[in-house]
Amino acid sequence: MKINCLIIDDEPTSQRVLENYIADVDFLHLSGVFNNAIEGLQELKNNPTVDLLFLDINMPKISGLTLYKSLQNPPDVIFTTAYSQYAVDGFEVNAIDFLLKPFSFERFFIAVNKVVAKNFQTEINNNENRFLLIKSNKTIHKISSNDILFIEAYGDYVKIYVEDKYILTNNTFANILEMLPKNKFIRTHKSFAINLEKINTIQGNQIAVKKHLIPIGQKFKAEFLKSLNPK
Repeated sequence: MKINCLIIDDEPTSQRVLENYIADVDFLHLSGVFNNAIEGLQELKNNPTVDLLFLDINMPKISGLTLYKSLQNPPDVIFTTAYSQYAVDGFEVNAIDFLLKPFSFERFFIAVNKVVAKNFQTEINNNENRFLLIKSNKTIHKISSNDILFIEAYGDYVKIYVEDKYILTNNTFANILEMLPKNKFIRTHKSFAINLEKINTIQGNQIAVKKHLIPIGQKFKAEFLKSLNPK
């Protein structure tokens, strides 16, 4: 499924960066690029298939924030701006994310992944089942959070274990953990977080998950034990 995107930004350099990033993600489709809010608004009226806006806030005549607030049925929005003071205003209109220029492809991809997670998010037995899009080398993997056993920090990478294999991604441990449902995943160690539903046994300071033994760090032990008995 393609996500139809629109770029509304008055800076040519920023437009080109976004165009290049979007072109590198196969599930994104760029529907158009516009230099100001007035042109973008007209396109939104003519094209109801737009799913996602990459919208600059600080633009001449009409700001991106004013444009977005004027829409009756707005698509998802990721605000892009060089001014951090606009972040609070952006999130007040339920923006998916806020990218502070200049931003890396990795940061862009995290923001886009939030859109996918929102679109595919469902509830199964009152537990959140979130789909993640994880980039490994030049391949993008779609992974259900239900299938993840645990994640492990590995230098500048993160190992995401699913059944009998793992996917190695160039990302931070904190970023990957942020993508996962907080009611299902918990840190047990500075380098590990597990899916509570995948625990087989607990013995001493180790958790068995399938054939793997996950350590329990002293700093995380109390919170982990509390998560097993939330009442």
